[in-house]
Amino acid sequence: MIRSLYHLPGQTLRLNPPLKEFDTLLKDPAALLWVDFAAEPDASCEPILTGTFHFHPLAVDDALQETHTPKIDDWGEYIYIVLNAMDFTSKDGLTLSSRELDIFLGKNFVVTHHDEPINAIETAWASCQRDPRYTSHGPDHLLYKIIDDLVTDYMPMVEAIDDQIDRVEDEVLIKAEPDTLERIFSLKRILLSMRRIITPQREVLNKLARDDFEVVDPHDRIFFRDIYDHLVRLHDLNESMRDLVSGSLDTYLSVVNNRMNEVMKTLTIITTLFMPISFITGFFGMNFFEPVAGLTNWTNHLAFGLALAILIGLPTGMFLWMKHRTWV
Repeated sequence: MIRSLYHLPGQTLRLNPPLKEFDTLLKDPAALLWVDFAAEPDASCEPILTGTFHFHPLAVDDALQETHTPKIDDWGEYIYIVLNAMDFTSKDGLTLSSRELDIFLGKNFVVTHHDEPINAIETAWASCQRDPRYTSHGPDHLLYKIIDDLVTDYMPMVEAIDDQIDRVEDEVLIKAEPDTLERIFSLKRILLSMRRIITPQREVLNKLARDDFEVVDPHDRIFFRDIYDHLVRLHDLNESMRDLVSGSLDTYLSVVNNRMNEVMKTLTIITTLFMPISFITGFFGMNFFEPVAGLTNWTNHLAFGLALAILIGLPTGMFLWMKHRTWV
């Protein structure tokens, strides 16, 4: 789908002007043209990007064919920006998916390209139709609106991940199960993927806020600096959550080891208690203790009572001794 909106000061916002008029519309430096390519085939996008907007073939190839981490390229009359939207789901396992958003920013146009729906684009598109301030301050201010909505969508996702970390911490302390370990590693992978997106994206906003781009008004850099501050905070939150997940993993392993130690201690106590019993029963079960050998005293009532007392008293004494040594 190819959709567009055209703003000219003093005139009503035009939606979806014909493609054949783009060349004429772009000649007015006071106008603003936003063209959005949403899941449009490459064969339909490329002629417009290279023929109408005259973007460099390498930039067009990056936007249509290749997948990149967030970056920004300065081509003089326009800049090419790659950003990523993220989506976190906790149904059927914890997963984090990312969707690439390619943006071309010129002196009087903004071109966006994405293969999957992105909530920030829809929000900005609705805001432009509802509030003329987003289109009346130039394309760089519209770019700020798009990126701001993109970063704003990160916060609910961060809160959802934080809730999952709290649940994992409670499960580790109450009852550590194998699926808890699986969720811990899923959270570690999710936070690592998030860090791989937030860190370079922070640098993109840092360049927009500080570098001298021909198509960015110096007075509008403060807006990008605000988004940069949000990304710095998100990066710090990501690091904190990674520490929490690592701590949960250490706690899980400690709980499992303690549980194993308790099991081993119990089995050792049982084995130790039965060792003298096994010895005595084995000793008295040897077949040379027979009446024909002249050792009939070993089989009388006194010997039976002594053996029984030893069978009961020796394990009991050993247990009390272990308890005194605080082994149990």
